[in-house]
Amino acid sequence: MRHIYLHIAALLGALTIGLTLYHWGQPLICTCGYVQLWVGSIFSSGNSQHIADWYTLSHIVHGLLIVLIGRLFGLGFGVLYALAIITGVAWEITEHTDWVLDMFRAATLYQGYRGDSVLNSVSDYLWMLGGFFVGYALRTVWVVVLVGALEVTSAAVARDSLALTTLMLVYPIEAIEDWQQAINPNRVPET
Repeated sequence: MRHIYLHIAALLGALTIGLTLYHWGQPLICTCGYVQLWVGSIFSSGNSQHIADWYTLSHIVHGLLIVLIGRLFGLGFGVLYALAIITGVAWEITEHTDWVLDMFRAATLYQGYRGDSVLNSVSDYLWMLGGFFVGYALRTVWVVVLVGALEVTSAAVARDSLALTTLMLVYPIEAIEDWQQAINPNRVPET
C-alpha cells in the first residue's frame, strides 16, 4: 500500500501509451488479425506487433539499467520506480514520432519499420517494469550478470540488442550491418 500512487501512475502510463499510439494511428494488434505471445524473428512481419519478441529483452534491460543507475546514485525505490515509469512512457511515445521512426528506417536492419502495435508498445512498457522489479529484487552483481546475459543472448541469436540498436542509430558501422543482415531471409544478394 505504501507505493499505491506509483502503481496507479504505472497503470496510467500504460493507458497513456495505448491511447496516444492509437490516436496516432498505430493498430491495436497486429494487422494480421491475431495475437501471438512470441515472435522469434526480427525480420518477421509480426515483429514488434505481438506481446513479445527479441526486442522485449532490450526493454527488460532498460528496467534493469534503471536499477543499476539508481543504486550508483543511492536512489530509493520510490524515486527509481517513478523514473522507470517516466522513462518507459517517454520512450514508447518518443519511439513513434516521425523523427525516431525515420532514424530507424534509415538503418538497413529496420527498413520498412512502421512502428509497434499498441499491444506491443504497452507490453514493452510492462516488460520494462518487470525488468525493474526483478532488478530491484536482485543483488547488484546479479543485475549486471543478467544485463550481460540478455544483451549477449539477443545479439547472438537475433543479431540485435539494446547496445547494438543504440550504436547503429548513433554511429552506424558497416561491418555490424553486414553481420546483422546475414541472417535476413529477405536480403537481396549483392551482385
